[in-house]
Amino acid sequence: MRLNKYISCAGVCSRRKADLLISSGMIEVNGAIVKEMGVDIKEGDIVKYRGRQLVICNDFEYYILNKPINFITTCSDDKNRRTILKLVPNQIRVYPVGRLDRNTTGLLLLTNDGALTNKLTHPSFQLVKKYNVTLDRAISANDENLLNEGVYLEDGYFKFDKVNISDNRLNINVVMHSGKNRIIRRVFEKLSYRVKALDRYYYAGLSKGNLGLGRCRELTVDEVKFLKSL
Repeated sequence: MRLNKYISCAGVCSRRKADLLISSGMIEVNGAIVKEMGVDIKEGDIVKYRGRQLVICNDFEYYILNKPINFITTCSDDKNRRTILKLVPNQIRVYPVGRLDRNTTGLLLLTNDGALTNKLTHPSFQLVKKYNVTLDRAISANDENLLNEGVYLEDGYFKFDKVNISDNRLNINVVMHSGKNRIIRRVFEKLSYRVKALDRYYYAGLSKGNLGLGRCRELTVDEVKFLKSL
């Protein structure tokens, strides 16, 4: 099995991101750092990432987490910041599917199924995401029109799929497919608003429902089947 596929099947990340880990010298095979692409992993080889041995698991686990603020979406952090794995039981070896910013709350999928992670995070596989946005001040009618028409940012034009504004005009519900970094915050910054709170409540056809903040639960059999059918 190719090294990037092995890393992906071990649940660390997608194959594309595994290539970056390899080229950055973050992967060891049998005690030696490997930077070459296309290395084949044979039975008995020991593959490590950040000093931890990677093992392909056939007993996959699938969880949904309602992420709080001030947790980063990684499995480890060299700055000793709190990671989302602090919120799951110690015996569960799962990894985040995609990411949420440190100050963004809401739905995050966790699994050790590398194939599913690769599928859901592939650039061509843009999933519907729904967020609740709370602003520092009421949005004007003119800026509401701009949200619906689209906004030009430094990296190009962006338009939400759908925008719903509450009666107090401080809370906005947005629907989108884009996976661009910090895109929601950047849109409102462009319009001179500060996002006070950002919460993702829907992703990949799943909703967090009434799951408490900082809590996680195992996906149902039907939910797992649904994700694999996408």
